[in-house]
Amino acid sequence: MSEIAKLSHQLVELYEKLSSWEQDVVKSSGLSTAQMHTIEIVGHGAQGGGALRMKELAKKMGVTTGTLTVMVDRLEQQGLLQRTPHETDRRSYLIALTEKGQNLFAEHHQYHLRLTEEITAILSAEEQALFSAVLEKIIGQI
Repeated sequence: MSEIAKLSHQLVELYEKLSSWEQDVVKSSGLSTAQMHTIEIVGHGAQGGGALRMKELAKKMGVTTGTLTVMVDRLEQQGLLQRTPHETDRRSYLIALTEKGQNLFAEHHQYHLRLTEEITAILSAEEQALFSAVLEKIIGQI
């Protein structure tokens, strides 16, 4: 097996394991994986200073604004997100987490931290730094 084929297999296996763990956790929240990812992206955006525009959120998620509108509608009905008109751009809406959404985001973020600790516990500090650098390089490329 070539190195590329081996890496491909390893990446697929890692993706499948992470996806399976994620689906198990998300299932307990009653949301779909896509809905939880929406909460995550908005939550991380809020940490950087507030709400996200619908268009910006759609781009980060890789979906159309039409698809996102349906998802935001559902999450808004569940009391997890709030949509407010942009102050200066009448065509644009800002999406932010409600208090309930912030609590769910914080809980899910803690899950990710625990999972990362479990996964990287077998690595030395040097290996963790190298792993982080490699991931950063790959993520920057895709």
